[in-house]
Amino acid sequence: MDIVRREPAAWMSEAAVTQLFAALNAPARFVGGAVRDWLAGRPVKDIDIATVLTPDEVLERLQRARIRAVPTGLAHGTVTAISGGKPFEITTLRRDVETDGRHATVAYTDDWAADAARRDFTMNALYAEADGTIFDPTGGLADLAAGHVRFVGDAATRIREDYLRLLRFFRFFAHYGRGPADAAALAAAEALAPHVRQLSVERVWSEMKRLLAAPDPAPTLRLMQQHGVLAVALAENCRPDTLAELVALEPAYPLKAPHDPLRRLASLLDPALAGDAFAEGWRLSRDEADRLAAIRHAAEHAVAALARPWPLLRRHGADSVADGALVAAARGQRAALTLLPVAAFWSDPQFPLRGADLLERGYQPGPALGQALAEIERWWEEGGCTATREQCLDYLKTLSGG
Repeated sequence: MDIVRREPAAWMSEAAVTQLFAALNAPARFVGGAVRDWLAGRPVKDIDIATVLTPDEVLERLQRARIRAVPTGLAHGTVTAISGGKPFEITTLRRDVETDGRHATVAYTDDWAADAARRDFTMNALYAEADGTIFDPTGGLADLAAGHVRFVGDAATRIREDYLRLLRFFRFFAHYGRGPADAAALAAAEALAPHVRQLSVERVWSEMKRLLAAPDPAPTLRLMQQHGVLAVALAENCRPDTLAELVALEPAYPLKAPHDPLRRLASLLDPALAGDAFAEGWRLSRDEADRLAAIRHAAEHAVAALARPWPLLRRHGADSVADGALVAAARGQRAALTLLPVAAFWSDPQFPLRGADLLERGYQPGPALGQALAEIERWWEEGGCTATREQCLDYLKTLSGG
C-alpha cells in the first residue's frame, strides 16, 4: 500500500468533521469521492468516512457524543451522521461474501486492503486521514493523475458483482477519463452488456443522467455505442453525433443549465423515441417527462415558429424553447438559433381577458364561451401578445357580429 503525504484540505479540519472523528475515537479515514475530487482539484461535495468500528459501535459512539445518527444502510454497514447540519456517511470496512449482480452480502473486517479490493475503480479506493496522509492500496493516485478509469482487480469480476458498475465505468470515463479507455474494462463491458437489463430502469436512468451531465459526454456515448452498450442501456438508433453538435453549440449561449441532461437526451434520442412512451418506460419523474416533451415539441416546431414564436414560448416557456432550438440546430436546422435571443429576453405576458369579461357581454357559461376566449387568445398571441384589453374586446365584437 502506497502512503503519500499532501497538504490537508480545509474541509478536513472543519468543526463538523473534527467532531465526528473525536466521537468515533477509532481508526477512521476519508474515502471515495471526497478524496478523489480533492486530489483532482475539483469541488468536494459528499464526505464519506470508513472505519473499523461496526455499525452498532458507530451508532453507540455517535449517540454518546449527542450527534444525530440515522441507520440508512445497516445491511451494508452504513450509518449517516448529521454533524454541523450536514450528512456524513460512515461505513464499516467490508469484504464481499456473496454477490448476484445487483446486491451484495458483506462481512465486516478491519483490513483496509480488503475494503479497497471490493471497490469499483482504483480512483475510488483512495483513503485519507485528516492530516493529509493518503493511503493508496490499488494504484489509484497514478490512475487519477493519468485520467485512467480502471477497475480494481479483474474488470469482469467487478462488473458481475454489480452490473451497474458497467454503466458507472462509462460515467466515470466521461467525467474523469483522458486518452484511450481501459481495454480490459471495454472488453468486459461489451461481453456483459446484456446483463444491464437485470437492473431497474430507475438505477440505469440515474447513471445515464449523470453521464449526460458531463462537460462533453458525446465521445463516451460513441464508445458505448461501438461496444453494444448504448442500445441496451438507453435505446436503439441513438445519435451521439447529434449530441456532439449540441455540445459544441452550448457554450455560445447563456443557458440556465449549461450541461442539462434532458436537453442532451432529446438530441441523443431518435426524435421518434423521445415521446411519452419513452418517458413512461424509463419512469422519468413527472417534471422530467414534461420537460423532455416540451423540448421535443419545441425542437420540432422551432423553425416553423420563427415568424411568430410567441405561442411556442407561452406554451413551453423560454428555457424549453431555447433548449428545443438548440436541439433543432444540432439536427441541422441552424435557422432555429435565431429563437435563442428571443427566448433570452422573453417574459410571459398575461392574457388580458377572463371568462367574466365575456359573461358581462352576453355569453353564457359553456363551450361557446371557452371557444371564443381561446380564439381571442390565439389572435392576441399571433399579434405578439401586445394587444390591450380594449383591443381584445374589440376583436370579440368581430366574433359575435358586433
